[in-house]
Amino acid sequence: MAGSSLGIIFQLTTWGESHGAALGVVVDGCPAGLHLNEGDIQTYLNRRKPGQTKISTPRKEADDVQILSGIFEGKTTGTPISMLVKNTSQHSGDYREIAGYYRPGHADYTFDQKYGFRDYRGGGRSSGRETIGRVAAGAVAAKVLSQFGIQLCAYTKSIGPITVSMENFDRKAILETPTAMPDRNASSLAEKYLADCMKDYDSAGGVIECVIDGVPAGLGDPVFEKLDANLAKAVMSIGAVKAVEIGDGTDVSLHHGSTNNDSFRIQDGRIVKASNHAGGILGGISDGSRIILRAHVKPTPSIFSPQQTVNQQGEEIEISIKGRHDPIIVPRAVVVVESMAAITILDALMVNASARIENLKKIYTT
Repeated sequence: MAGSSLGIIFQLTTWGESHGAALGVVVDGCPAGLHLNEGDIQTYLNRRKPGQTKISTPRKEADDVQILSGIFEGKTTGTPISMLVKNTSQHSGDYREIAGYYRPGHADYTFDQKYGFRDYRGGGRSSGRETIGRVAAGAVAAKVLSQFGIQLCAYTKSIGPITVSMENFDRKAILETPTAMPDRNASSLAEKYLADCMKDYDSAGGVIECVIDGVPAGLGDPVFEKLDANLAKAVMSIGAVKAVEIGDGTDVSLHHGSTNNDSFRIQDGRIVKASNHAGGILGGISDGSRIILRAHVKPTPSIFSPQQTVNQQGEEIEISIKGRHDPIIVPRAVVVVESMAAITILDALMVNASARIENLKKIYTT
């Protein structure tokens, strides 16, 4: 299967299936000398693991990570970092029934059309558990970025019709609320909304916002390696994401140029923008201001309500999906969006090191 790798210099390749023995990632291109241990990775994985709240799947997985290579005496060696997380709570029998039909909203039909065969146990490679490898790699990327003062913060912006108020922003609430919302009042309303969805055997979607501070101006290349294009590709590659916005996003279609343009001015002797409608990226290149992106996440397709579909014999049938599923994907996907953004920013930072001759001279001349 092609398409399991991402990156130019900081590269990752994820592997494994939802109901296989394990999942993991190989990270190549991480600089040598970074202090790194399994605890650094586990902190990120704990944010996405299942079974922690009443609005996540009851599947219980510890998601304990093992670093197999690339670390010596607590530091990265510059060689590939291989990380593994074992599956310990597979209920593959829950999925045996779906082997003969196509679940609405899933990749069952398209996998069959592409490969003529599919791993129906939990979706195989198209399962949300594939994101374990992305999050492990994102933890490494975020730690490298922190060396340069670059910080990422992702959170649930909205669930269904419930949207957070930025006036109530509380960063601690992202980790303390089951919704990963930074607004505790909005989280309470969203929890009630989700409870109603679950009573109706239905699911909900939402929006994840990620803000990135400390990114220097100049990252990204014009034309095919634009920073916003690469961020969009990285985030859109998350299975449940159906749209990505940078800055004002789709609202720009409602603006005039006079209101959409970000004016420049001088502050403390340096050039800054008076506003940030562009979301920190101009012409595909970072402009030094806060990068803002949003991911629109679809409702969980596995719902217990009756649905219409067809089987492999071409017959129209009605199904009710069994198994253990999240009523909403958004809260556990917050750290996945943050990780994919970190991976993309770090790769762009490393590529940019060779953009100017003076940069190379600083490294190779004395």
